[in-house]
Amino acid sequence: MKARFLLMALGLILCMGACTKNTGSETVEWLEVNNNNISGKWELVEWNGKQLEEGSYFQIELVRNDATFTIWQNMDSFQNIAHEITGRYSLSTDPAKGSIIEGIYDHDSDFWNHSYIIRDLTKDSMLWIATDDEEFTQLFSRID
Repeated sequence: MKARFLLMALGLILCMGACTKNTGSETVEWLEVNNNNISGKWELVEWNGKQLEEGSYFQIELVRNDATFTIWQNMDSFQNIAHEITGRYSLSTDPAKGSIIEGIYDHDSDFWNHSYIIRDLTKDSMLWIATDDEEFTQLFSRID
């Protein structure tokens, strides 16, 4: 009985430790990818491993209650004119790839160019990797 309790306690400690990573002086707490944990306003800080050009921005707000998003960006507009885009997103789990986010725009009922695997989710950042091109990455930082 005592040995069983000790094994259960050790298993619990190991499971708790699997959700954190010590990076030298600080410990990173990885979050489960779900609608609640990705909900909020995020800013794109790196695109394919490079910082955004000065003056460019892309922000996305993910709303968990109704699985909607709003994007504010000036990256694909002529003369850097900012615009707002709305739509719906869905979150699913692929056994081989992990958590997948995809979306559809309200303005033309067209899907995002890519579906993305969400990795390295913390309370402050998350990494999106295109499911069809693992070199197409987007690093977001929470801004709310």
